[in-house]
Amino acid sequence: MIPSDPIERFRTVYARAEKIDRSVIPEPNAMSLGTIAEGGQPSVRIVLLKAFDERGFVFYTNHEGRKGRELLAHPKAALCFYWPPLDIQVRIEGTVTKVAGKEADAYFATRERRSQIGAWASRQSEPLESPTALNERVAKYEKEFEGREVPRPKFWSGFRVSPDRIEFWKGRANRLHERHLYVRDGDSWRIETLYP
Repeated sequence: MIPSDPIERFRTVYARAEKIDRSVIPEPNAMSLGTIAEGGQPSVRIVLLKAFDERGFVFYTNHEGRKGRELLAHPKAALCFYWPPLDIQVRIEGTVTKVAGKEADAYFATRERRSQIGAWASRQSEPLESPTALNERVAKYEKEFEGREVPRPKFWSGFRVSPDRIEFWKGRANRLHERHLYVRDGDSWRIETLYP
């Protein structure tokens, strides 16, 4: 029987992926993020899932970098997870919103200090002025925040992808793969089984 709730189904599959040895799947939370660039050009990169629930799937980034600018200008995105040992892929499409400031603050506080400093130091997606520029900026912010907590930069926060569509793909022999598509239908989900 096909599970009726795609978020609970994702939770089950994700838990299986997290149990696989890190030498096989180093980061089970790695996902492809597709955004819409200027002129409608698609743009894809890997980001890390940091939280998910019925509201959506959350990752964090610099809002002034390329992906941040694209998401703010065109608040639609696609995510894709693929875990080869499970032969399972999950595709998610939906609307993007910024997470609340308190939620971003709470997550930022859990990051290693060097990563917190890195958030301040990186002028994400901008050209480096020199080979030493990044290290110089890291040193600058290490000095600035020496002896105290590193606050979250205003330009760094999270995005939540609230799903309209979630597809679960399971590899099968002879390319006769199993595909279940969940489509948002008001407060519930419509489920379709697709040809491979």
